[in-house]
Amino acid sequence: MSAADVVRSHPSGCILTVWVVPGAGRTEIVGYHAGALRVRVTAPAEKGKANEAVITLLERDVGCRLQLAAGAGSRRKRLLAVGVDRGDLIGRLEELGI
Repeated sequence: MSAADVVRSHPSGCILTVWVVPGAGRTEIVGYHAGALRVRVTAPAEKGKANEAVITLLERDVGCRLQLAAGAGSRRKRLLAVGVDRGDLIGRLEELGI
């Protein structure tokens, strides 16, 4: 699996599919899992804390603005990278070396 498998085009930018593991020992991007980018966060899965932690981590590491598009109460989430081309986001993910 690669970055190209977890990013798809959207009229407002592109969608990144993420698999979240809340309540983990540390916050990190792990790799790929079940057609999604696997992310661990120390924040618990309550009151949107894990969602905020995921967005904060990915905005910092990927370098673009993200917003939750779907999956607020699920481990599988879709994040919208506003105004970012699919190829650009794939390149940014590949630069992370995951």
